[in-house]
Amino acid sequence: MLAPGLFSPRKLVEKFAPNARALPLGPLREGATGVDTSGSLGRVGPLEVRLARSRKEIKKAQRLRYDVFYEEMSAIADASTLASRRDRDSFDAICDHLLVIDHSSLKRNKLGRLKPEIVGTYRLLRQEVAEANGGFYTAGEFNIQSLIDANPGKRFLELGRSCVLKPYRNKKTVELLWHGIWAYVLRHKIDVMIGCASIEGTNPDLIADQLSFLHHHAQAPDSWRVSALSERYVSMNRMPAEVLNQKEALRALPPLVKGYLRLGAYIGDGAVVDHQFGTTDVLIIMPVSALNARYVNYYGADASRYAS
Repeated sequence: MLAPGLFSPRKLVEKFAPNARALPLGPLREGATGVDTSGSLGRVGPLEVRLARSRKEIKKAQRLRYDVFYEEMSAIADASTLASRRDRDSFDAICDHLLVIDHSSLKRNKLGRLKPEIVGTYRLLRQEVAEANGGFYTAGEFNIQSLIDANPGKRFLELGRSCVLKPYRNKKTVELLWHGIWAYVLRHKIDVMIGCASIEGTNPDLIADQLSFLHHHAQAPDSWRVSALSERYVSMNRMPAEVLNQKEALRALPPLVKGYLRLGAYIGDGAVVDHQFGTTDVLIIMPVSALNARYVNYYGADASRYAS
């Protein structure tokens, strides 16, 4: 890992990918996790960010995830997923679901009523909820328990299932999602955000430049180092640093990963191939105290009013 400063991953992103943004935060008035879901977390024009308020809204988020992951990308659907046309798993029931809703785009529901369209989503899982329900999703790929054990008293939040409808993959939607996440972080006094970020493809040799860039320039310091599970571990050190074309490798990284690097995220040790989703996953670690102050202030400038 290079020393901070001119050659930090954040500086490299700003130099070679200046337009990168973080994508990428019974009834559910108090949701499955006990969170009050009634209030808005932010709004820009017709776009609003808030938590899902009902099972129907969660189902709509699952359909959005299906459209992106299975129809647009290369995820492999089982019979149940194909029949329901929803991306879903057992974690959906215990997570909070952050939504971006376009109030100017109305779609008819099964009753023929016009409802605002859900155009973006993120899945949020707080540590206390995860521990009461069998753990984090990320624990199926990375040894995050060692990180949690090494940081007693810190509150962890898992980010997952990031998804935005294609026409809305722009600065406004992305920044609204992060505004919502930051309001959620403030509300729950979160200390560390974690989650898996995906690079398309299941052959690590074909994405060796991207993995090697992250290994050499963004790997977490020892105090935050976490490895992929031994039985799933794929080395990210696939090319020597001196032969790596940093500029091209960085440009090839998915926008979500570049956005995380802009915020100041660290990358875990080792990757994991996810054959179901047709991706290779890396671990993102974002201690709140280490995030880039410029972006925290930018995304969170108005978030505190929604955090109480």
